Amino acid sequence: MKQRLLQILLICLLTAQQASAQYTQKTDLPTIYIETFDGNGIYSKEIYEYCRLHYVDETGTVTSYDSVSIRGRGNSTWNMKKKPYKIKFLNKEKFLGKGYAKAKKWTLMANCGDKTLIRNAVTSAMGAFTSLKFNPAYKFVDLVLNGEYMGNYQISDQVDVRPHRVNITEQPYPISDTTNITGGYLLEVDGFKEGNCFTTTSYKAPVRIHYPDDEEIDSRQNAYIRSYINQTFEPALSSQDFTDPEKGYRAIVDTASLIDWYICTEVSANIDGFYSTYFYKEQDDPRLFWGPLWDYDIAYNNDYRVQNDMRYESSVNQLMADIAYSGSKAWVNRMWEDPWFQKTVYTRYKELIDAGLESHMQEIVDSLSNLLSQSQQLNYEKWGISTRMYHEVVLYSSYDQYISDLKTFITDHCAYLLNAFNERKPIEPTPPFKPKNFYYRIVNAKTQKAMDVDNGNIVQYTTTDGRKSQEWIIRENNDHYTLINRETGLALNDPTNGPATATTNTGTQLNVDAADEHNNAQMWDFIPQGTSGYYNLLNIHTQHIANLNGGKADNYTQILSYTNDAKNSTSTNRLWYIEPTSALPIDTIVPVDTIPNDTIVPVDTIPNSIEYYEEPTEYALAYNQQTKTLHFGSETPEKLTFPVHVFNASGRLVGVFRADEQYSMETCPKGIYMATWYVSGKRRSVKFIR
Repeated sequence: MKQRLLQILLICLLTAQQASAQYTQKTDLPTIYIETFDGNGIYSKEIYEYCRLHYVDETGTVTSYDSVSIRGRGNSTWNMKKKPYKIKFLNKEKFLGKGYAKAKKWTLMANCGDKTLIRNAVTSAMGAFTSLKFNPAYKFVDLVLNGEYMGNYQISDQVDVRPHRVNITEQPYPISDTTNITGGYLLEVDGFKEGNCFTTTSYKAPVRIHYPDDEEIDSRQNAYIRSYINQTFEPALSSQDFTDPEKGYRAIVDTASLIDWYICTEVSANIDGFYSTYFYKEQDDPRLFWGPLWDYDIAYNNDYRVQNDMRYESSVNQLMADIAYSGSKAWVNRMWEDPWFQKTVYTRYKELIDAGLESHMQEIVDSLSNLLSQSQQLNYEKWGISTRMYHEVVLYSSYDQYISDLKTFITDHCAYLLNAFNERKPIEPTPPFKPKNFYYRIVNAKTQKAMDVDNGNIVQYTTTDGRKSQEWIIRENNDHYTLINRETGLALNDPTNGPATATTNTGTQLNVDAADEHNNAQMWDFIPQGTSGYYNLLNIHTQHIANLNGGKADNYTQILSYTNDAKNSTSTNRLWYIEPTSALPIDTIVPVDTIPNDTIVPVDTIPNSIEYYEEPTEYALAYNQQTKTLHFGSETPEKLTFPVHVFNASGRLVGVFRADEQYSMETCPKGIYMATWYVSGKRRSVKFIR
């Protein structure tokens, strides 16, 4: 028995040694050897050929797989000289190791029309930089098929439903009468109209149902998801209320993945981005999620079919929403009519750029081009570096030139998009001022100094937290406002004598006087100006505007009653922004320093105006120093409904926002702030620097 075991071990050892000698790396990348059982080539996208697969890793170690099958894949790419393939193992395999899917099916992407070979991989890395949850794997190898070297290939995921791919609920097969068929579903707007495909009612988009797949989907599942797209999503998008966050399309899409998917489509300039658009629906979730990003080999200005007046035109200064092929494009252009979409695309794109998206992509390009240095040389010895394979815009004589071209495009196109998105975002006028229960500081637009009281007269003085002489209570008074100084208890007053007209007797210094609600000289209007959040202070009696004398930066510079004319919107001497400094005595806010951070708060001690909110899963509050905005990210964004209170370092309330909104700190002075909110009976707080 022992002798027999030794013989078996010896045979295994000799077999391994023979495999090691026979199967070696062609370059410094791993090499895959595929040998069909009958020696036939791969000529079909439908019929699998059985084969053996030998994987030689970076250390030269050989792993062999029997009972593997292989067939062709792709649409237009299948017609190219260098063919893409799909391989299927007999059992689920962790083919790429830990952190990747365990699956039977994997793709071998040829990247034939992409002379850099890395556009798909760069796009996957871009998706991972954003909020997109599934981004296809990229592992580069050399491929030998039936003894013939085929070139550099990219191992990637099959787009299907499973952990580490599109990780949504897998529905049972077969389903029963009690099966929850609300999800998951993996869908694609597919311009080729392959498989289980239907054309939507309103926008005529060809939608393919990938999961449940053609062989397993039940008629009830088929009817459910078709109805959801045709009778829920598209009507919400096409309705008159489509911009309404509760009645329109935003209520039934995951806005984070929608915006990031769209931005990635534009950054990559993928002319096929709407022709093939993946999206999915989870169980018991009314929203449609967007992604993964797939098939980007002709992106980044790599398709000469981008035309204007029948002539090629670079996509570097164009939006795919304008020039890309149809599919989901009609959906996107409808969304572009929504001011929320316009604003959010710009805001999120700027946030990504400020976070280093462009430099990250450039680093990925450099890293991958270095990784492929040896393999690309061998690849182009076979296929030709300057041979047109598909719709390449340019043909160079070296790999480095193609890489340089890609990097230049990324830089130039990212710069263009910042301007293009900025031009499309809505111009939001300064809203009418509506005072709340706060003390307010009135700050000059030019000097950033506050309106202050000095011996009864109105001057400017350095904005100072806790300085009561520059804090005001603003009260409504017969459709106008009276401003009461916190320190003196006196009202802001225009003491100008003589005829009360907009252009006469100007130049009198404003002062404070005993409050008299019937005195028009103490009544003011806040006139919104422009889009920057500034106001004019207009006196009702004199029709004059509060004006900083000469625009001087010195403390104690006089603030005057001055001419009311066409310069009101442009002269920074007359423009003021109104910032809350602290809350007036009310019962709705718990002072910041009364409860230790993250301690349990009995529900009945939470102020009446604060409802009991459930805490989201895996969420965080971020402050963007460039855009000066606060925003939350969460795996359960539907739970971001709680109010958030922002305090300055003195514990004074600055403002309140809902957690699923962005909150601008742009008008707040620099300093330390604290954001506080209550969830699941707990008080949470985060400090940050403005």
